[in-house]
Amino acid sequence: MTTPDVIAAQVKRLYHAEKWPIGTIAVTLGIHHSAVQRILDQENVIKARRPRLAMIDPYVPFIVATLEKYPQLTASRVYHMLRERGYPGGESHFRSLIAPYRPQRAAEAFLRLRTLPGEQGQVDWASFGQLQIGRAKRPLMGFVMVLSYSRKIFLRFCLDARMANFLGAHRAAFDAFVGVPRVLLYDNLKSAVLQREGAAIRFNPEILQFAGHYRYEPRPVAVARGNEKGRVERAIRYIRDSFFAGRTFTDLADLNAQAEAWCQGLATDRPCPEDRSMTVGEAFRQEQGSLMALPDVPYPTEERIEVRAGKTPYIRFDSNDYSIPHTQVQKTLTVFADHQRVRITDGSTLLATHARSYDRGAQIEDDAHLQQLLAAKHHARQHRSTDRLLKALPSAQDFLGQAAARGYSLTAVLRQLTELLERHRREDLELALQEALQRDAPHPNAVRLALEERLARADRRPPIALPLSPAARSRDVTVTPHDLKDYDELTEEATDESD
Repeated sequence: MTTPDVIAAQVKRLYHAEKWPIGTIAVTLGIHHSAVQRILDQENVIKARRPRLAMIDPYVPFIVATLEKYPQLTASRVYHMLRERGYPGGESHFRSLIAPYRPQRAAEAFLRLRTLPGEQGQVDWASFGQLQIGRAKRPLMGFVMVLSYSRKIFLRFCLDARMANFLGAHRAAFDAFVGVPRVLLYDNLKSAVLQREGAAIRFNPEILQFAGHYRYEPRPVAVARGNEKGRVERAIRYIRDSFFAGRTFTDLADLNAQAEAWCQGLATDRPCPEDRSMTVGEAFRQEQGSLMALPDVPYPTEERIEVRAGKTPYIRFDSNDYSIPHTQVQKTLTVFADHQRVRITDGSTLLATHARSYDRGAQIEDDAHLQQLLAAKHHARQHRSTDRLLKALPSAQDFLGQAAARGYSLTAVLRQLTELLERHRREDLELALQEALQRDAPHPNAVRLALEERLARADRRPPIALPLSPAARSRDVTVTPHDLKDYDELTEEATDESD
């Protein structure tokens, strides 16, 4: 049996006594050439080669002195300084050449941070890729809050990291904990910290209002001090490995339902990192009594924006169109939105409520809004017909009033009178209306009868009603007259028959 010791002895014998090359030894023994060289290196039998002088070696003292004085000096600037001093090398690998000569910061030791029950929580966002919803691709963000003492985790997934979702997830976490920690630690998120210059911090006004409502202290961690919020960082890694990896879900609501079950189940039943003799759930029950009480009225966390409605009865919000009553077009309205619904208001008047869509270019409609618009358009056509009749026929006002008093359908009366107006002269139709009123018969049939009697007395033929197409009613229609020879032939045939 060939053991590693036997192979090592053979390698050393063949190389040292037989003077075989390393490649030949590797082929003969059936091992890799790097294994042969490693065995020889361990025995220090390979002759040390004379190191080749690198182009940068003469300039090393200058590089060391310069970087000790200016440790933040960029590699590009050092390169140009060496070029001025005669360095012939290129810039492509210069950064890696001078990296060993940069002063190294001494390793920093950190204290183990311990907190009291109910004293502190830590908050952060975590990215979990993207989610395809219809035609839209949305970022899938995970909001994580961890109670520092018990390590109780709250997890909620959102489709963006905007302020409305940020505050809404806070409120949901407080409701889940049935209390509020006295301090919340934030990374330097724009949702929490707008600007930071040393110790001077300018908080986001919305987070200050929210914190004042729930009476906790928002506290950003120091720059480049990830250890100060290590609990939430470790919780995010735990979420990625224990919850999200390999998980399937149908939509955002399903994912959040699974996340809630996981937080109440597996994440709560795990051993508490601070005291492994008890679970996170047991530590949380000890901590819960130390949390501050929730306020009587929850903070409103809906997203609020003003939108301008166009000529169509829709407003655009988050890349989708939501219907509104047609009477609100071309107005500035207010949209209140959370992750479930969208409310549209005009001042304090609620105009519409829709289920929120995260698609792109979708139309979310209320059938009542469209039906109201269609009815208004129908009434508008009816009003135009009425105006036309009243302008053309002075007696139409009394006629329509009496027809309405008799219970006749004004829509049908208007339609029939409009058809008569298109076929007859205004003067004849006006006199027919007057005769129908004198007979106390305010109905289109009475008007039609009066027209026929008037035309008969005047020995005029009534116009023929033809169902003309819209194209036939055009002014540009050319009518080809009929050849009159056909009528002459008919006359001749009638004469022959009489003879």
